[in-house]
Amino acid sequence: MTTQVKRQYVVLGGTGSIGYAFTKELLAHQEQTTLLVRNKQKAQKLFPDHPDLTLVEGDATNLELLKSLSATATHIFYGINYPYPQWEGNMERITNLVIEAATPAKATILFPGNIYNFGLTTHITETSPETPCSRKGQLRVKLEQLLKQAATAGRCHVINLRLPDFWGPNVVNEGIAPIFRGALTGKAMPWLIRNDIPHQLVYTPDAARAFYALSVAAPEEPYALYNFAGEIVPSIKAWQEQIAAVAGTRPKHKVYSKTLLNILSMFMPLMREIKEMAYLWDNTLLLHDDKLRRTLPHFAVTPMPEAIQHTLAWFRQHSAG
Repeated sequence: MTTQVKRQYVVLGGTGSIGYAFTKELLAHQEQTTLLVRNKQKAQKLFPDHPDLTLVEGDATNLELLKSLSATATHIFYGINYPYPQWEGNMERITNLVIEAATPAKATILFPGNIYNFGLTTHITETSPETPCSRKGQLRVKLEQLLKQAATAGRCHVINLRLPDFWGPNVVNEGIAPIFRGALTGKAMPWLIRNDIPHQLVYTPDAARAFYALSVAAPEEPYALYNFAGEIVPSIKAWQEQIAAVAGTRPKHKVYSKTLLNILSMFMPLMREIKEMAYLWDNTLLLHDDKLRRTLPHFAVTPMPEAIQHTLAWFRQHSAG
């Protein structure tokens, strides 16, 4: 008789874009989930009382706290993402802390990867050479190397799911949130540099479902790497028109040019960081996910109209924030 292992998840960054979606997915499956959050009140608003959810207020840089929460964990979701200007030093530090916390129980670290590792590579597979053209891309390569080295040394397991741009409920960054708020209010729906070329996006609840499905399967290797392609829209302009149509408003497009970005970068630290990544909005970069499709043959993304409706409903409900 086979004894089923009881899974226990620790989620870091659970009030952020992907961490929120993954936590919702875990609770839908009645998984034992511990959220380490810096603002418990904010977390309580996002996650009303749930019998399988434990909220702990604290900071992930507190190694003793992190190790205590992870002592019996089977999985640690690494959803922490500092603001761009704070990446240097902080992202490498937190990666090492997560690895150290995962080591005693040999927990599986679930890591949301991205495409920064590949610079201007337009078609990205799991075996594409890493050719970063930015400081942030070089740092992402280093983070993945740290995770792979730890997994290879037997300290933990790692599932690295590389993802394109996030969108969905609780995705409140300044690239996505103004689009949905603009659609609801009839105001401008902004984008950077080019809104007339195909763009790859991932609806965060879909990414969360993929992560969960991979987490419950027996790991095939210590360091498992997958791409998730999400969905390719023909252009951001067309996607915004679809969002406005569902919201019942007329789309108002607004594109911030490279020239404006260059000017703003002289005065604003965040714009300086975004300027370095401008190639992401000036080109069509595509992840290919044949490996994931072979692993999860029945997986299907949420139909776009349904995903848009759910996201608009979330922003409508949280419009005061």
